[in-house]
Amino acid sequence: QVQLQESGPGLVKPSQTLSITCTVSGDSITTNGHAWSWIRQPPGKGLEWIGYIVHSGNTYTSPSLRSRTSISRDTSKNQFTLQLSSVSPEDTAVYYCARKVAFLGHNSWGQGTQVTVSS
Repeated sequence: QVQLQESGPGLVKPSQTLSITCTVSGDSITTNGHAWSWIRQPPGKGLEWIGYIVHSGNTYTSPSLRSRTSISRDTSKNQFTLQLSSVSPEDTAVYYCARKVAFLGHNSWGQGTQVTVSS
């Protein structure tokens, strides 16, 4: 059974870079046909897809966040990481990592980590 666990800073100051890591167990982030996503939910709003990294290491990001987003991975640790630069209070949200499987969508999620941007 796949499990995903986010680890993040909790509190980030405006203009800094947010960094969150997702540790995966029960599946490999290099599995063909799987993508590993970052999704967030601001308070009182719906889910927003940020981007994902696929088995080959290629990344795909939301156009609205692309200029500030970097997704990377460490295959030796079976982890992938989100970096979001120049954050503002509008980036305050619960951040989730999730596995996306071809034809099934996002079928496994981490529990989410709250990130607050505030001085």
